[in-house]
Amino acid sequence: MQSVQSATKPSHDSANAVFCCDLDARGEDFPHFWEHTVGSGHATLALRADWQAQIRRAHDELGFRHVRFHGLLCDDMGTLIDQDDQPLYSFFNADQIFDFLLSIGMRPFVELSFMPTMLSSSGQIVFHYRANVSAPNDYDQWSTLISKLATHWIDRYSLDEVTQWFFEVWNEPNLEAFGSGKQEDYFKLYAFTAKALKSVDPRLKVGGPATAANAWISDFIAYCTRNGLPADFISTHHYPTDAFGQPGDDTETQLSQSTRSVLHEEARTARQQAGDRPLYYTEWCTSSNPRDPMHDEPYAAAFIVKTVMEARGLVEGYSYWTFSDIFEENYFPSVPFHGGFGLMNLHAIAKPAYRAFEMLHQLGTEILSMGGCHPTVDSWCVRDENSLTVLISNFTLPRHPIEDETVCVELRNARRPVAATIRRVDATNGNAKSLWMSMGRPDYLSTSQLEQLHAASAMLEHEQPVAWDDRTARFELTVPAQGIAAIRVEFASLA
Repeated sequence: MQSVQSATKPSHDSANAVFCCDLDARGEDFPHFWEHTVGSGHATLALRADWQAQIRRAHDELGFRHVRFHGLLCDDMGTLIDQDDQPLYSFFNADQIFDFLLSIGMRPFVELSFMPTMLSSSGQIVFHYRANVSAPNDYDQWSTLISKLATHWIDRYSLDEVTQWFFEVWNEPNLEAFGSGKQEDYFKLYAFTAKALKSVDPRLKVGGPATAANAWISDFIAYCTRNGLPADFISTHHYPTDAFGQPGDDTETQLSQSTRSVLHEEARTARQQAGDRPLYYTEWCTSSNPRDPMHDEPYAAAFIVKTVMEARGLVEGYSYWTFSDIFEENYFPSVPFHGGFGLMNLHAIAKPAYRAFEMLHQLGTEILSMGGCHPTVDSWCVRDENSLTVLISNFTLPRHPIEDETVCVELRNARRPVAATIRRVDATNGNAKSLWMSMGRPDYLSTSQLEQLHAASAMLEHEQPVAWDDRTARFELTVPAQGIAAIRVEFASLA
């Protein structure tokens, strides 16, 4: 193949970032923990045909295995309503969603929220869809609802199936937006919920505290231990905008006050607090702003790659918020690129963030140590049987210095390369928003515009020149600011 050469070695002198990997070294297991779960917005959206088409694609192309969303118990799902002062249970809509997920090879990560009006103790609501977030007015009736749900799903899907699900109690109870914000109130709700689930079958997995900003983990574990309550897993959330900047700061200012590896630092602390219990981040994203322009841009792809690769060994699941812009916490949008959380926009156009997860999904399952250091460039080497992928991210936070960088990679003790390809995401590759802006930022898309934007979102594959001599493969490339690249090198077989 022409891309594999025996001369014209890349020169270290021309590179600003140099990385080396010894292919004779023993690697470490590299499970795809980020594919365990992905987030969505509101349960009723999962009844839409376009939502279902997008989650099927996210499962097929990105490998996601569970999906988590809010509001399974809200009145608009009909799970429990007041009919002539009597409880009326209807699990039909929930079943429709779960039937579909199982049919495409996915499972629910069941967030038990929010409060049916019949059981609500106040009129406290949140979101455009008016979810009630008050405590139960009758904890025994709440327990009855939970046990009826679990019993129904076991009857419908089998105990073997439902014991593979995860039951997470509530969402971000440490924030007053989702209740009182008080530990004692959440711990009481958790106790009744966990007991109700375990009364149906002790093998059902229940966990929490589902907090924002890594809060309450140690206190939650201590409470469960002290009261003999199960905590089969720990769940929490984090965003790089948490607790940075001043009140009223915009997202860019908040991010500029953060650090490049802030989520790694927080996950490491949470891992220590969780101890031996499985740790699941059931929400994280490039920011907590549902209208952040950077969600639609290459910045998000560079952030995702760096963040996921740094979370290795710290978490069992790492659920990106969210897979789709079909989302309605504030209102249901119509502008094709409005800064939504999704990996895909309303029209299923893949954003740079989607392509980042596509790169990650295509990695192998053995990671090797990679030597080298640079202020904005990070590199990793992941191997499968007869090939490996070098993944590179050139990332920094807003308002911090960053430039296009020439990167040189050496793969030592390598067999002869037989093929090498590169895929990129940056300002000019896999970036549909840029084309949309050049179209004049239309609010609604014609069929022709939609086709063009889908084409612009593609992550194309090209040959990558590689030099090889003295059992060392070398290549050089330029990685634009806030860009990512994946170089796959295939080697001659040992046979």
